[in-house]
Amino acid sequence: MTLIIVESPTKARTFNRILKIENKTDYFVYATLGHFRDLPGATMSVDLSKDFKPTYEIMPAKQKMVTELKRLAEEHDEIILATDADREGESISYHAAYILGFIDESWPEVKVTTGKKKLKRIVFHEITSKALNEALEHDDELRLDLVKAQQARRVLDRIVGYELSPLLWKKLSKNWLSAGRVQTVALRLVVEREKEVLGFNLEKFSVLGGTFLVDKTELVAKLVSQNGTSFEEKKTLKLFSGDYTYTKGLITKDRAAEIEKEVKEDTYIVKDVAETDAVRYPPPPYTTSLLQQDAINRFGLSSKMVMRIAQDLYERGLITYHRTDSFNLSASYVFKAKDFIAETYGKEYALEKPRGYKTKSSSAQEAHEAIRPTKVERTPAQLAKDKKLSKSQLMIYELIFNRTLATQMKEAKVIAYKVTVAGKKGYEFLSEAQKIVFDGFLRVLAPEFVKKHTSGLSIKVNTPAELKNLSVEEKDSRPPYRYTEASLIKALEEHGIGRPSTYAPIMSLILEKGYIDKEGRYLKPTSLGTAISDYLSTAFSKLFNIDFTAKLEQELDEIAEGKLKLLDVLNGFYKPFSEDLSAQGKDDSKIEVKDEVNEPCPTCGSPLQIRHSKFGKFYACSAYPKCKFTRSFLKLVQGKKCPKDGGDVVVRYSKAKRKFYGCSNYPKCDYVEFGWSKLVATPVAPAESETKK
Repeated sequence: MTLIIVESPTKARTFNRILKIENKTDYFVYATLGHFRDLPGATMSVDLSKDFKPTYEIMPAKQKMVTELKRLAEEHDEIILATDADREGESISYHAAYILGFIDESWPEVKVTTGKKKLKRIVFHEITSKALNEALEHDDELRLDLVKAQQARRVLDRIVGYELSPLLWKKLSKNWLSAGRVQTVALRLVVEREKEVLGFNLEKFSVLGGTFLVDKTELVAKLVSQNGTSFEEKKTLKLFSGDYTYTKGLITKDRAAEIEKEVKEDTYIVKDVAETDAVRYPPPPYTTSLLQQDAINRFGLSSKMVMRIAQDLYERGLITYHRTDSFNLSASYVFKAKDFIAETYGKEYALEKPRGYKTKSSSAQEAHEAIRPTKVERTPAQLAKDKKLSKSQLMIYELIFNRTLATQMKEAKVIAYKVTVAGKKGYEFLSEAQKIVFDGFLRVLAPEFVKKHTSGLSIKVNTPAELKNLSVEEKDSRPPYRYTEASLIKALEEHGIGRPSTYAPIMSLILEKGYIDKEGRYLKPTSLGTAISDYLSTAFSKLFNIDFTAKLEQELDEIAEGKLKLLDVLNGFYKPFSEDLSAQGKDDSKIEVKDEVNEPCPTCGSPLQIRHSKFGKFYACSAYPKCKFTRSFLKLVQGKKCPKDGGDVVVRYSKAKRKFYGCSNYPKCDYVEFGWSKLVATPVAPAESETKK
C-alpha cells in the first residue's frame, strides 16, 4: 500500500476520483491542509549568531493532523510526496519527509536518509489521469535547492519583519505596524506615484474635432496641424518607476477661438488616404501576473480572489498549475488545440505549425507551463451546462480557455486607414479607422470588436469634404495614472520584485494594514502609509529600493537553481541591513501621523483628526488624552441605498478584516451585503458618522 501526501482536500478528492476511475485501490491520499511546520510567531525564531538558523515547530492547530499522518505512514509501505511543484509545495513535502524521519537536518545543509520505507517525490503541472500516471512512472527526489530558496526567503522576511516592525512601533507609537522586504517596496511604488500625480504640472489646452461628410461617408476627425506644424508635442518625465511619456496639446483657449472661426469659414478636400495592411497577433497565454491583471481589469476582482479561484480550478483538475511565469505550452495541448480549432471554427483558423512565445523573465522556469485548460475539448459552455462551477469560477475558466485557444489561432488581418482632410488655410484633420479582413484569433478574444469593424472606407483623394460639425474641448495634460491592483502587479513583475506566489498576499497586506486605500479601482496611500514609506526609504535607502529588491529576488532564484549558496545571500543582505538598523535604533525621534479634518470636536471644539488603529481609520479629537471623543470612519457607497430602511450604505469590516457593506443606521438596521467590488466608496464627513460606543 502507498500513501500519497498532498496539501489540500480538494486536490485529494481529485486524486481519489482519478485513482478510482483507473481502479487503483492500493493508494491512500491524505491532505496536510497546507503548511504544518513553520517558524513560531512569538519570537523571530532565527538565530543570528548561528548562521541564521531557523527554529521550526509544528503549528498547534496541526498537531492532530501530524499525529494522523505519522500513523498512516506506519501503515503503508511507500510514501509519495505529491505537493505543488513550486517552492512552497516543495517545502511542504520537505517538512512532511522530516516529521516522518526521512530528513537529517544540519543547518544549512540537509540530506535525505533512507529507511525501511520507500520515499518518492512526484512532480506534475496538472491534475489529470495522464499527468498523474506519468508522474507515478517517473518519480523524482526532493528538490532541496527549491527548499533552500524557500527557507532563505522565509528567513529574510522574518528578519526584516521582526527587526523593523518594533522600530516602526517606537517611531509611530503603534504596536500593530509591520514592515516587509517586498511589501514596503510595493507600498513605496504607490506612495511615490501619488507624489508624482500631485506634483504634476497640469497644463490646459484645447482640442478641436470635426465631423466631415465625404460623398455619403461620415468621418470623425481631429485637428492635428497647420501648414505642417503639429498642434501636439510629446513630453517625457523621469518617474520613480521609469519614464512617463504623455501628449501635450499646444492650442490655448484664446487661440482655439481664433482657429474655430477660421476653420468654420474654410473649405476642405481629402488630401490623403493611406491604407496599410496590418497583422495582429494573439497575446501570449496567461502567467500568474497576466491572469491577475486581466481578471482585475475585466471583473473588478481582487488579486487575492483571482488566486483563490484559480487554486480551486487547478485542484479540480480543470487548469494547469496557476503559479507560473512561463509562456510554455505542452506539445500535447497545441496539437489537440489545432484539431479543435479546425473542427469548431474552420481549417482557415488553425495554424500549420504551433505558435510559441518567448518568456521575458530570466528567472522563468521553462519546464513549467503557462496557465491553460487541462482539456481543450472541455469548453466553458459545457461547464456552464454541468452547473458545477460558480459564476466567478466560470468567468475565470472562460478567460483562461479563450486566451490559451487564441494563442494557437491564426493572426488577424487588418486594413488600417488614415484619412487627412485639409483646408485652404493649411488646417489638417486626421481620421483613423480599421477594417477586419480576417478575424483570426479575434473571433474568440474580441468578437464584439470584429462586429464593429467589418466595413472599410472607399474614399478618394481630392474629394470635397463638408464640415458638418466642429467641437472644441478644453483638456488638461494627463498626469501619470495612479496604480490599480492590476498595474501595481504589472510594475512589480516588470521590475523583478516578488514572485507569482507573492503578488496577491502583498496586495492584501498593504490594504488590510491601512497603508493604502482603494478609491474605485485606484490605489492611494494613506497618511500612515506615506509616513512609513518615507521613513523606511530614507533610513534604509539601500534596502527599500527597486534595484536592490530585484537583485535579491534574482539571488533567491539562483539558490533555487543551485548557483548560489544560501548563507552567502543571507550574509550579503544582513551586513548592510544591521548597520542601518543599529544607526536608527539610536534615534529617539517620533513620527506623528495626523490628518486634520475641517470639523470641530463636538465635545471640546478642538480640530478633529483622522487616526489609525489595527482596526482601520477613525476620527479622534486632537486634544487627546484630555478629550477622548472618537467616531467611526465610514465610507459611503455611491448610488446605493439600504433596501430595508432607505439609509446610506457604508463600507464596514468584520473582526476578521473581511470587507462588507451595511446600513449607516446600524444597529437600528442590520442590513448586510458582500461582494460589491466595483462600487465606488467615498469617505463620510465626520458629522455624518455614528459615535463609537
